[in-house]
Amino acid sequence: MLEADFQYIIDTFFTLFSMVLIIFMVPGFAMLEAGLVRTKNVSSVLTVNMMIYAVASMVFLLIGYSIAFGSWENSSMSIWAAFLFQMAFVGKTINIMSGGVSERVRIIPLMIFTVIMGAIIYPLVVNISWGADILDATLLDLNMYDLAGSTVIHSTGGWALLAAILIIGPRRGRYKNGKIKVIPASNIPLVVLGGFLLWIGWFGFNGGSVGSISSVENANTVAKTIMNTNTAGLAGAIIAAVIMYVRYRLLDITMIINSALGGLVAITAAPDLYDMYTPILIGAIGGALVVFAVPMFDKFQFDDPVGALSVHLINGIWGTLAVGIFVKDISILDQFKGIIVVALFVFLSSYTVIYIINKIIPFRADDDVELEGLDVNEVGVEAYPEFKRAI
Repeated sequence: MLEADFQYIIDTFFTLFSMVLIIFMVPGFAMLEAGLVRTKNVSSVLTVNMMIYAVASMVFLLIGYSIAFGSWENSSMSIWAAFLFQMAFVGKTINIMSGGVSERVRIIPLMIFTVIMGAIIYPLVVNISWGADILDATLLDLNMYDLAGSTVIHSTGGWALLAAILIIGPRRGRYKNGKIKVIPASNIPLVVLGGFLLWIGWFGFNGGSVGSISSVENANTVAKTIMNTNTAGLAGAIIAAVIMYVRYRLLDITMIINSALGGLVAITAAPDLYDMYTPILIGAIGGALVVFAVPMFDKFQFDDPVGALSVHLINGIWGTLAVGIFVKDISILDQFKGIIVVALFVFLSSYTVIYIINKIIPFRADDDVELEGLDVNEVGVEAYPEFKRAI
């Protein structure tokens, strides 16, 4: 066997394996969100996650991939493997958005938005960052370094979520007379399971983004990338536990899980470039940001049941800026410009699309439907029919 053929086969297998790990994030998002919402909305949340994977992947196959990369050509691995790896990413942007509007969003208009995000909005973000680069040789050309998508994926989902929250508003009764009504999670074991599935998936998310494992140098880079990814998650969890205990003498597992995820989001921009110690700082700052951002968004009455704005938007920004701070040859101005360009494009386009869809088919469920629960009215299947549904 020729060496080139061997490298082609190994890199194809590595990419397919990484894609499978990323797909583990689909049940990860589903379990995390199902655990954080009330029992009367669990089936709706699970249906949304299933449909996002199906719809976003299909439109990316038919339309989005070609917009993002210009062609299917790839000489280093199978073109089918290269496509599947990129396809595994696309639904994550919408998972981030859908989780943050849980318990009051209707499925059909959300699926219409999924089509547009998967076919056009997300592929255009990929185009100007990782792909064919339609902004090349313009003042807006991005020199941002973002290995696996702190901005391209996580902040993209976060900006779309912010647009959706501004249009559809908070859950019924969440904010009354300036006070915040606490709505407890329905299933903590599912939250923890979802968090760990996401964590495991991140190893394919970041490690696979190196693109090759078929040489000693690339194999070492992949291993370092995965190690640094894990380290940032550990640091995020630990710092959250410390802060929560110092402030409240309590160890809130939902905050610890989300802060671990915040650390993972933050490291995603450049886990291949850092030494083994820098991810501790990046992940710890990311975890702390989650702890302080969650109550901040509540003060603005941005109702986010799963903490997606704090985890994905805030840490997508932090992780992208961190590359310019900690990596010598990368300009923080280039990183900042990338953040701003993506923010303006995604927020404005998402707001416009959601606003138009909402005028035709309301995004938000009626008050009586929201009170009864979306499971009964949106999917007709209750996740826990033997339990009394919470109001």
